[in-house]
Amino acid sequence: MANKPPIFIWMKLYLTIILLMIASASKAQQIDTVFLQDLLQSHPELFSHILNHPAHNEVQILYTQINRDKNNMPHFTSYSYRLNAGHYFYPASTVKLPTAIFALEKLNELHIPGLNKRTVMITDSSYQGESKMTQDTTSANGLPSIENYIKQILLVSDNYAYNRVYEFVGRAEINQKLKKYELNHTRIISRLAIYDAGENAKHTNAINFYKGDQLIYHQVAQYDAKDYPMHLDYMMQGKGYLDKNDKLVMQPYDFTQKNVYTIADQQMVLKRLIFPEAFPKEQRYNLTNDDYQFIYRYMSMYPTESKKPTYNPPAYYPAFCKYLFYGQDSLATINPDVRIFNKIGDSYGYDVDNIYLVDFKNKVEFMLTAVVQSNDDGIYNDDKYEYKTVCLPFMKNLGQVIYQYELRRHKNYLPDLSKFKFTY
Repeated sequence: MANKPPIFIWMKLYLTIILLMIASASKAQQIDTVFLQDLLQSHPELFSHILNHPAHNEVQILYTQINRDKNNMPHFTSYSYRLNAGHYFYPASTVKLPTAIFALEKLNELHIPGLNKRTVMITDSSYQGESKMTQDTTSANGLPSIENYIKQILLVSDNYAYNRVYEFVGRAEINQKLKKYELNHTRIISRLAIYDAGENAKHTNAINFYKGDQLIYHQVAQYDAKDYPMHLDYMMQGKGYLDKNDKLVMQPYDFTQKNVYTIADQQMVLKRLIFPEAFPKEQRYNLTNDDYQFIYRYMSMYPTESKKPTYNPPAYYPAFCKYLFYGQDSLATINPDVRIFNKIGDSYGYDVDNIYLVDFKNKVEFMLTAVVQSNDDGIYNDDKYEYKTVCLPFMKNLGQVIYQYELRRHKNYLPDLSKFKFTY
């Protein structure tokens, strides 16, 4: 056999090295799928019901450890359980967090003197089914603003506050921003709790912003012609549903025109919010330091700590909207060292939570995002879901087990968590 020329040998060696590098990078990007399953199985007294029916309860979990270096820069290691971007679940109110972020970005990007999150915002009705908003009795001055709407979103997940923010950003811009931040498995295409769909969802209201009696910005009514089709498994669910007239329709409920927001995308939105320093400048949100501090403060505040808006017991309590770790238990004992920065969702039998948890005393921090569903009768819109007996206990136990694991986990460098500590 003739000897191969040296250049051929070097080319073959070069290609081998490149292929090994690609294989190594691909392996590095894979998320561990064993750790969480083993952890859950080590607590059968807490998770046996879910582990025996994971597909029935549609569980997906993404847990991210945070390890700081000597400069306090975060580094992330993620673990998943049944994570599947191609399997649909209804994200409910979790879509409110990116929409609120994009609203603050839009205010900054308009560059209009006097226009900010505290500016009075008067919403008109420009299309059938739309609502006007000229006052807000929950705010300190009785008038609506982006600031007060976002407070309501973060404190108690208010649907109507979200709808006003959705209308301000506009459907087209929301979905443009999702693509900008490479949230490619997400679409936000409707308001919540008002049967918003079809042409109605494509129209958003005209809005005026005032400083005193002076109009400083007029946003015309908007129309978004795009449909944002997404084809996922399980977008037709159950055996029946109650329609908007409470009439039982015996056919699967159709989610094909609903919002989509996967677990991985949810955690990425939160990660970019909590740790902007871990991203290149061009990939960070266009938020001011005041915007970040505002969001952190109200994400972690308990409703009963808020002065305006005001949320009083018994309707509201500290663990309200805290699923992971507390299970939204009205009688939960609140750990004074722990704060949870999160956004929940619950609807159609789904409970979803997306959290960054810190323990200031023990220097613990981690991210955890999860969804679980229970709808044993297979009927949608009947308000007969097993939230209290299946979903919320699972969420509470999951958060607590991860927290206990984090308390024992060794860290080379303890985190400086001072930027997340507030006087409420």
